[in-house]
Amino acid sequence: MVICMKRKGKRKIDYTIVFLLVCFCGISYLSISSAMTYLPSYLGNLALKQVLFYVLGALLAFLIFRFSNEKILKWSTLFYFGCNVLLFLLLFFGADVNGSKCWFIIPGIGSFQPSEFMKIALILVLSSMCANFFDQQKRSIKEEFFFLCKILFVVLLPSILTFLEPDTGAVFMYFMITFGILLISPLRRRWFVVALLIGGILLSFLLFLFFFQQERFIDLVGTDVFYRIDRILDWRKGEGLQLENSLTSIGSSGFWGHGYNQTPLYFPESGTDFIFSVFASNFGFIGSVFLLLLFLWFDTHVLQIAKNTKSTTNKYIIVGFLFMFCYQQVQNISMTLGLLPITGITLPFISYGGSSLLSYFIMVGILLNIFSHTKEKESSLFLNS
Repeated sequence: MVICMKRKGKRKIDYTIVFLLVCFCGISYLSISSAMTYLPSYLGNLALKQVLFYVLGALLAFLIFRFSNEKILKWSTLFYFGCNVLLFLLLFFGADVNGSKCWFIIPGIGSFQPSEFMKIALILVLSSMCANFFDQQKRSIKEEFFFLCKILFVVLLPSILTFLEPDTGAVFMYFMITFGILLISPLRRRWFVVALLIGGILLSFLLFLFFFQQERFIDLVGTDVFYRIDRILDWRKGEGLQLENSLTSIGSSGFWGHGYNQTPLYFPESGTDFIFSVFASNFGFIGSVFLLLLFLWFDTHVLQIAKNTKSTTNKYIIVGFLFMFCYQQVQNISMTLGLLPITGITLPFISYGGSSLLSYFIMVGILLNIFSHTKEKESSLFLNS
């Protein structure tokens, strides 16, 4: 018997995500307030600012939750071009901070980092492109080649602009997002083999010049790129104030840590790039495991949303987000432990930063939309069964 009726009610809210965000907010506040011990006073109360960004982000996520993802995707191309314009303008009008022009300074408000929003724009645009292209039943190799050329152009444009700032870490994330979305698509696997071969050959050539023909390498790419690569590869020595003090702080924290606001040593970027070192040194092994379990819970829950949704576009969006999110987790925590190069990648939802936090709340709003839409579909199927 089929019940022909429509049930009107409140949209389903994913309370698991809401609970995890509250936990992340608390951890972020404690970590940043502890990091403020070694930060200059003119920066103000960063912990309080972070909470305000959380409130603003929650309002932004709620606003997005009120719209359908179809409407959001319609504006994704304009969003993408707008982010590119901002990245271009950064090269001329961006504030120079430690040799990088990654931020616009807004008087009375703070800084604004366009590359954080470009990550979201790429996820939306690439997901829409892949969903439209792979909906075709038959795709020739030639068609796939031209499609990949379009994808490459879409990714390279912001990558070049971001690299010139320079912000190498964000460029890595652009390509991680692209790889993740293409990986779950029905794209012929041979293209991945071709990309790995070409990438391997180019990387081997550049590394050969870097280690054995440094003058030619500098003539080819310039001194700026040379020093950036040298800084990335320097992690193998395990040296540097940031890394040495980070390892000492974490290693001496023991099972329970030194205690809240008891970070034993100073290291630069303690409130952003090295926030995990602050948290681990304060709360020790138990606190670190607790935070890692929260991240794992968040990741697996989002993955479950991807499995439940029937929309191909939504699956691409979630996978692109997960590749970005998981990469940031692994990269940030590993670099504080000396396992990966220091690239300036922040820890999602924990590190201080309004642009980063707001960009993630845009994705939270989209995830809540997908969850709600999936639950509505399940309810509809139940009523019609």
